[in-house]
Amino acid sequence: MSWSIINTDAVIPQAWRNGGGSTRELLAWPHSHDWIVRISVADIVANGPFSSFEGIDRWFAVLQGDGVRFFEYELRIDDELLHFDGALAPDCELLGGPTRDFNLMHRRGKGRLTVLPAAAPLKLDARCRWLALFTAQGGTLSHGARTTPLSALSLAWCENPAPQPATFIGAGAAWWMIWSDEA
Repeated sequence: MSWSIINTDAVIPQAWRNGGGSTRELLAWPHSHDWIVRISVADIVANGPFSSFEGIDRWFAVLQGDGVRFFEYELRIDDELLHFDGALAPDCELLGGPTRDFNLMHRRGKGRLTVLPAAAPLKLDARCRWLALFTAQGGTLSHGARTTPLSALSLAWCENPAPQPATFIGAGAAWWMIWSDEA
């Protein structure tokens, strides 16, 4: 069991076809060509529709900037993650300028993904096959006796984590992502 860590700034942005922004893919797990979970940070610079992803559940949060409006929601920094059907392609309107945003996708029917705020300690059991933590502002990840510092806009993940307590101490938004192959 070892943790992998990647920082958003270490990833080259990929421009969107519609010109409205770019994405930095932090992780496509377990394989980039056949992923079950995909985590990215996007920079939105213009109003426009989201891409449609049939059969995908999505979670979205604003990390930097004034926020966005889509569906009937206005989302701003420190709001809860918005969970929605990835097949929907909502129009996105910037509320005051460019934003940087967290985007999580899970292929429906491929196991179970649980997403929780990282404010509370996590009790893992043997069913957990993959565990990840994203932090907007950085902090300290502890799993069992191991402690790891994380910088802002970092993702840490571990396959087959030991069933030991996990905690995160930090400022700003942070989320646990727990995947098991049990539907």
